[in-house]
Amino acid sequence: MATTTSITSTYAGEFAGKYISAALLSGSTIEQGGVEVKPNVKFKEVIKKVATDANIIKDATCDFTPTGTVTLTERILQPEEFQVNLELCKSNFTSDWEAVQMGYSAFDNMPPKFSDFMIGHVAGLVAEKNEKTIWEGVNANAGEYDGLVTLALADADVIDVASHAAVTASNVIDKLGSIVDAIPSALYGKEDLHIYISQNIARAYVRALGGFAATGSNGYEGRGTNQSLGNNLLFDGVKLFVANGLNDDTAMAAEKSNLFFGTGLLSDYNEVKVLDMADLDGSQNARIVMRYTAGVQYGIGSDIVLYHAA
Repeated sequence: MATTTSITSTYAGEFAGKYISAALLSGSTIEQGGVEVKPNVKFKEVIKKVATDANIIKDATCDFTPTGTVTLTERILQPEEFQVNLELCKSNFTSDWEAVQMGYSAFDNMPPKFSDFMIGHVAGLVAEKNEKTIWEGVNANAGEYDGLVTLALADADVIDVASHAAVTASNVIDKLGSIVDAIPSALYGKEDLHIYISQNIARAYVRALGGFAATGSNGYEGRGTNQSLGNNLLFDGVKLFVANGLNDDTAMAAEKSNLFFGTGLLSDYNEVKVLDMADLDGSQNARIVMRYTAGVQYGIGSDIVLYHAA
């Protein structure tokens, strides 16, 4: 006899926000602290930029004499509203869920209710999509907002690295070097300065450390190709951050404090619904409805270096 699983669940308000938070914050960029997260942005938030000229300091006199010029400009962080409308067949997930109920799952936090299991599955898909959109999203595409790379490509203030090329283990040292060389001197050495790199650049660099490039035949610390530096990758003293959402051969040098992700998160219109269609049409389908807001922005374009080979 086939297993029958019934669902009657609606999550709203703060409780729903927990699911949506998990979906949005589980991507590697946010989960590992790669950008500043601004929650509870109901509509939009203004990011102020302060610029001064070179005439701040003057020779001392007995009088108060205003000197220099302070210019205030702004960029707008305005999360967009998105929704998830999915229909899934319950029978495709029942065996996995029953394994969880019986204690065979390797995942300690798997929820006991089938509705929670289904939402967890969808939240993972949302997290994967959002990670990609943070960097490479294009507002004209359905379900996306302009990502950081998209914004940077359209900004003349952003510093573009001229030596664009596909990155390999044989040229990765040279290409990462060209990024570091382009970093403004005022930024180099800042504590939260990172070079955000795509996975293929990370792999090429680790291979280069293994002896492919100028590190010697036995590689870094004589480990050969057995390099395992985890999240502690550095290049010329600058931290490397592997951003899974970046396209191949793409990198961005910036301060973490200059990159922002905004969302409503726990706003009262957040809602998650799991609708069991069995009583309505006799099917084994379940519909999942989620709503959330998300968007990215940076503060100062001239403090960003972009390597974009495409």
